[in-house]
Amino acid sequence: MSFGDPNNPYGPPQGQQPGYGQPQQPQGQPGYGYPAAPPVSSYPGGGFPGGVPTAMPGTVKAARAMLFVLGGFQVLGGLLMMIASAWFTDLLDEAVAQDESISAEDADAFASIGTGLMIVLGVIVLAFAFWAIFTGAKFSTGRGGVRVSAIVYASVVLLFSLISLLGANVFALVSVVLGILIIVFCANKNGGYWFNRPKY
Repeated sequence: MSFGDPNNPYGPPQGQQPGYGQPQQPQGQPGYGYPAAPPVSSYPGGGFPGGVPTAMPGTVKAARAMLFVLGGFQVLGGLLMMIASAWFTDLLDEAVAQDESISAEDADAFASIGTGLMIVLGVIVLAFAFWAIFTGAKFSTGRGGVRVSAIVYASVVLLFSLISLLGANVFALVSVVLGILIIVFCANKNGGYWFNRPKY
């Protein structure tokens, strides 16, 4: 047998690659024994995988808290309006008792209209409060519809607050600021990442 004989069991193996006996790894893979690095996320708060947020961004949390604050104030306002309707009736009755020019029937009619109007306004304000609180509660599981609901709610609050501010109501300035911040925080890039995340 010659040295180059392919059937020689004592000769060097034919066609063997260098590093015989060592584990081979495919090209482009990380080193043997080391785990692959996770993909780099494009989401500002750090998401996984591929830019999907795993936690609600801080600005979206702030917008949700502002919705709860506005909703809480509106609950108080609606309840105060309903309580004030009874106070308004008593006040009008006292005014009629002192003024002889208004008949008792007219006074009762005015009192009924005023009471009904205050109760209707109180119910409307409570409905707005429910809208804000329900929308804020859906932030963790909701998608684009919740984002639109928050922006529309904040826009309506902003409109009525500006009208109230023109009437020299300085307290409306708080709801103006909160309405603007809710719109900005829900419409910015973080809001887009959160509300448009894929549903698993």
